[in-house]
Amino acid sequence: MTKIKEKPEGKGGKNKKMLLIGVGATLLTAGGAAGGMYLSGGVTGKEAKEDPHRPKLVERSEEPAEPPAEGEEGKVVHKEGTVSVKNDKVKVDPKKFEVTYVALEQSFTANLADGAGFVQLGISLATYYDSKVVANVERQAVPIRSAVLMVLSQQDAAVLSTPQGKQMLQRDLTRSINDVLRQKEGFGGIDNVYFTNLVIQ
Repeated sequence: MTKIKEKPEGKGGKNKKMLLIGVGATLLTAGGAAGGMYLSGGVTGKEAKEDPHRPKLVERSEEPAEPPAEGEEGKVVHKEGTVSVKNDKVKVDPKKFEVTYVALEQSFTANLADGAGFVQLGISLATYYDSKVVANVERQAVPIRSAVLMVLSQQDAAVLSTPQGKQMLQRDLTRSINDVLRQKEGFGGIDNVYFTNLVIQ
């Protein structure tokens, strides 16, 4: 009986095994990603089913708004867009969509963070979405007011006196209001906050 000597594996054998393991892991990862895209509709081009209760972007029409019907004086009808978006953080082309401004009735007064003064502020909210966002803002007026006051009380008078400080305040207020709306209503939809009056003392 002859004994066959097995050749011990050298460095070349280990490198081949490592290479095969690496290629296998890469294929598994790519397969998982492709499967996820297929199931979500990314490969087939199908969009996810749109939620009928979710606010929709309002397309700007070339013609003037439709005149109100009899008995509906003061009501303006806009053509609703059918653009689907994954979330409310989408950047909107202001030339393509209609903007709605929602003025918050009462002004806000808060002590500033440094204790050296206070700020008095009036704001309007801008949205490119339909009346559902406006209704959400009206329904959540109390938590929105609270969030605005919290943001104002964290401001520094010296920073707030600069144009950059005011722009930062706009961004902070927009983010804070959208956070409240997402938490309470499941959708933000506020594009920007505009000051209707601003006094720092």
